[in-house]
Amino acid sequence: MAEVLVTGGSGYIGSWCILALLEAGHSVRTTVRNLSREPELRAMLQRGGAASDAPLQVVAADLTKDEGWPEAVRGCDFVLHVASPTLTSVPQSDDDMVKPARDGVLRVLRAARDAGVRRVVLTSAIGAIAYGHPDRDTPFTEDDWTNVDDAGIQPYQKSKTLAERAAWDFIKTEGAGMELATVNPTGVLGPVLGPDYSPSLGLIQRMLEGKMPVSLKFASGYVDVRDVADLHLRAMTHPAAAGERFIATSGHSLWVRDVAAILRDHLGERAHNVPTREMPVWASRGISFVNPDMRMLRKLLGKNLDATSAKAQRLLDWHPRPVETTITETAESLLGLDATQAA
Repeated sequence: MAEVLVTGGSGYIGSWCILALLEAGHSVRTTVRNLSREPELRAMLQRGGAASDAPLQVVAADLTKDEGWPEAVRGCDFVLHVASPTLTSVPQSDDDMVKPARDGVLRVLRAARDAGVRRVVLTSAIGAIAYGHPDRDTPFTEDDWTNVDDAGIQPYQKSKTLAERAAWDFIKTEGAGMELATVNPTGVLGPVLGPDYSPSLGLIQRMLEGKMPVSLKFASGYVDVRDVADLHLRAMTHPAAAGERFIATSGHSLWVRDVAAILRDHLGERAHNVPTREMPVWASRGISFVNPDMRMLRKLLGKNLDATSAKAQRLLDWHPRPVETTITETAESLLGLDATQAA
């Protein structure tokens, strides 16, 4: 078994990666920005099924600072770099997101290389693949890259794209033999372990709470966080994964109305707030000129950003669970979390 560092262990994907590694018998070290979060992290992991005495070490390291990273990676065989810098305010420019993301990736890669780490698995995103392209009838694959020069690219997609490109450039020019693989998830759903979770879950939450009276004409692929963690582990050790990108998605993309229909079909009365109507694209675009949240989706309205995970399935024998199961279990988990908080 290996010694593995997971950056950002208190995050949604990071915590599930830790659980998967512990279940597989690995020793895990994880970073948090502040050690005051360690009790919360351990409580989350126990809710996910981890033993209270699991072989987990929690250390402090911040992606915006050099301190702590040499110690964090020392003695590790592998690194799962899941963490991404978090903004505390609305970005004033693209560089507010791009520079911290790119610098953070390079900071971790340098420390890993210097410590003799064998392979790093970087959590990238579909945002580094599927944006800024003309309409197309074929699914996006790992050969595609987001066009960061397109006028509609948001800072998040730009940051993910340029950070991943910087990682591949580093491996090529300064990696000294260290291997890299990336996992590029679509919208990440699945059970929640605490109040901090993937932004993609916000869609389900708003539907359940009645905060989305109509469905927007917006499409996305979705994937279960447990399957994302499983793909990280496969990319960490499989010989065929070195030097490769892997899209993580559970199948064809779904329109918001499709997600709503799954919730209504599987939750019954508990989905009484879920919208039954879809807003026309022209109306959504009109609202986007005055609504900041809608403005970010303007270029995506009516577009079907379909992607395929055939490569991960073929090379790594990765098989995600059905998206209907993931959406239903996401909603069940959110409803359970709300009930617990209310109590």
